[in-house]
Amino acid sequence: MADLPPEILTGILSLLPVQSLLRFRSTSKSLQSLIDSHNFIKLHLQNSLNRSLILRHNSVFYQINDFSNLTTRIKLNLPFKLPNNNISLFSSCNGLLFITTNVGIAFWNPNIRKHQNIPNLPISIPPPRSGNVHFLSCVHGFGFDPLNVDYKLLRISCIVDPQYSTSDSHVRLFSSKMNSWKDLPSMPYALSYPRTEGVFVENSLHWIMTRKLGQLQSRVIVAFNLTHEIFNEVPFPEIGEEVNSESFEIGVAVLEGCLCMIVNYQTVKIDVWVMKEYGCRDSWCELFTLAESCFILPLKTLWPLAYSSDGSMVLLEVDCEKLFWYDLKSEQVSCVEGIPNFDQAMICVGSLVPPSFPRKENYTSKRRDDFLSRGFKLKL
Repeated sequence: MADLPPEILTGILSLLPVQSLLRFRSTSKSLQSLIDSHNFIKLHLQNSLNRSLILRHNSVFYQINDFSNLTTRIKLNLPFKLPNNNISLFSSCNGLLFITTNVGIAFWNPNIRKHQNIPNLPISIPPPRSGNVHFLSCVHGFGFDPLNVDYKLLRISCIVDPQYSTSDSHVRLFSSKMNSWKDLPSMPYALSYPRTEGVFVENSLHWIMTRKLGQLQSRVIVAFNLTHEIFNEVPFPEIGEEVNSESFEIGVAVLEGCLCMIVNYQTVKIDVWVMKEYGCRDSWCELFTLAESCFILPLKTLWPLAYSSDGSMVLLEVDCEKLFWYDLKSEQVSCVEGIPNFDQAMICVGSLVPPSFPRKENYTSKRRDDFLSRGFKLKL
């Protein structure tokens, strides 16, 4: 290995899982400098084929790295102690998990065992104009802005006055680079499903919303672009019915980087659609349909999580209780046995991405990158 050109060595290392890199990092100062460098972290993320399934049950987290054997799990140690089980896992991006607790919110990379606490932002509820109580819904979305190299967290809080049929939205955005929140203009939409979190695909966060408050208003897929910090709409597929129909529910998810739409017809069937080319309506295709022969309908929730290693099956989370494999060829489902009880399941990419970033590159980092660019000899 000592005779390998630096670029070849870097390419080989970028294909390794995080656990191996952390061990190699402690063998020499040269490897430590390489693995800690911003360029290598970026390259490793681009080349990463390592993904894991994160399960949460109360305040206990498990990580499953082998998709061919989903029963082999590792218990994760939380970066902080909690007085109770009030913890939730909201989303994942580039190996970072966005979690909330009873004392605040944080970004956490369980692979490198580092986290960043996010400044708390209380929600102020104005007094109602009528004697009725306001309804409050609050959702989050977490993703990466590649242009500004910044991880951002969007919070949408909607205060509904049922008597006047009005909905007042408050939109705030957190920047990891600046470590601060800022207010954004209100959005011209209302949340259709107030407990769903934003789905990150192609630099944008996605929700199902309505253009106006009320069940009979037209539903749309709303995207928030993290770079331009604006809302826009993503076209629906041709599902053959009006999207404002009350006969089915709609949800969005992400499957191997593609935007998905789940159409739940309650006791009839569940359709899963995939947008092959983001933003192009004609690229929507129906991936599969689940009929009552597969499950006892209705189901409360169904979310596609990942493909199997050969792409022949899709891993499904059903009712936040069970995992199933759906075979795309035979159209049959099989329950994954031996999984511990869980409240949430999420796919996480193995990465070295730190949960916090320096605002400016310091002189030490520049000298280190200059040294790496000239090459070095490695001895193990």
